[in-house]
Amino acid sequence: MAAHGHAEQHHGGPVAAHEHHGAGKYIVGYIASLVLTAIAFWLALGHHMAGGPLALTLLILGGLQIVVQLFFFMHVTEGDGPPFHSVGLLLGLIFTFAIALMSIWIMSFHYQVQ
Repeated sequence: MAAHGHAEQHHGGPVAAHEHHGAGKYIVGYIASLVLTAIAFWLALGHHMAGGPLALTLLILGGLQIVVQLFFFMHVTEGDGPPFHSVGLLLGLIFTFAIALMSIWIMSFHYQVQ
């Protein structure tokens, strides 16, 4: 009987939680990723904006792409454990944006020196 009870617990656990998700969530995430990527390519390759606003727009689009990936594919909001992983992800996003902004600042510093 103990083995039978263990099998029932396994079917009600995390495996069953993933079975309840339909393909719709993944399709929406995939389409959102494609749209964000297409917008970034269109802006960058078409020279539709000046350098500064373009870099800022691409940075925002990249941040949105991270959010789409985390929520639609990596299931950040799901889980029963403590929210430590959310704090770690937030810290990672802060570091990512800080590095990207500092890189843009360093690249633009070259033009100020000349």
